[in-house]
Amino acid sequence: MSKVEEFLTPAEEKEIISAIRTAETNTSGEIRVHIEATSDKEHYKRALEVFHLLKMDNTKDANAVLIYVAVKDHKFVIYGDKGINDVVPKNFWDTTKDVIQNQFVKGNFKQGLIDGILKAGLELKTHFPWQTDDINELSNEISK
Repeated sequence: MSKVEEFLTPAEEKEIISAIRTAETNTSGEIRVHIEATSDKEHYKRALEVFHLLKMDNTKDANAVLIYVAVKDHKFVIYGDKGINDVVPKNFWDTTKDVIQNQFVKGNFKQGLIDGILKAGLELKTHFPWQTDDINELSNEISK
């Protein structure tokens, strides 16, 4: 098995997808998780590349968030689209990063992702509240 396949069990992946659905009930924002073993590129640049590959830059309000994890590299990036970054303070993602990191250092990867996803949903709710006409613009599945 590869590092990516060992990172989360199928049951843990289902719990993470459920957390994405829960987080998105509070906000019109879209949240995705991408997991890969490693990257030859700087992790922020790779996260941006994945963001575009997943067509996350095509949401109506430019309010998608990617949580990118490079398992073997022990790195993760939270990347928010332009619509978010235009309206939030510079350190907006620090609290989300902290809740993920607090669990990751303990080896609690599933819980770190769940906590980060739910925190991101709450953070986004302030600037991008859920609207009655909202549709789920992006898949909630974890990409690899």
